[in-house]
Amino acid sequence: MKSIHHSTAPNIINTESLHVTPQAFQQIESILAQEQKTDGYLRIAVLGGGCSGFQYHYTITTSQETDDILIGKAGRGVVVDTTSLPFLVNCVLDFVEDLSGAGFHINNPNAQASCGCGNSFAPKI
Repeated sequence: MKSIHHSTAPNIINTESLHVTPQAFQQIESILAQEQKTDGYLRIAVLGGGCSGFQYHYTITTSQETDDILIGKAGRGVVVDTTSLPFLVNCVLDFVEDLSGAGFHINNPNAQASCGCGNSFAPKI
């Protein structure tokens, strides 16, 4: 398992591929506290399907797989499998609250197109 803990900017925790905002980390902590979990992660996966071809899938989990990339600290943070990670290069994971609701959002500069809700995308070829 690879783990990345360093920050190159004050507002974003960076990996070589995925950037996570403090707001996203705070929301993960809030969810884990509500579920009374001492350890846990937000798992992000990129799956086939959705309006635009691929979709983001978010789950709360207490386990890490051996090939997961951990963004955060042991026992807390974001985990991404190595199959999904290439689709998340230079993406930013944030937690946003606006008129349409609240939720995790990925800003993906590599998307050629995305649906209106922001949960599916078509990668640049």
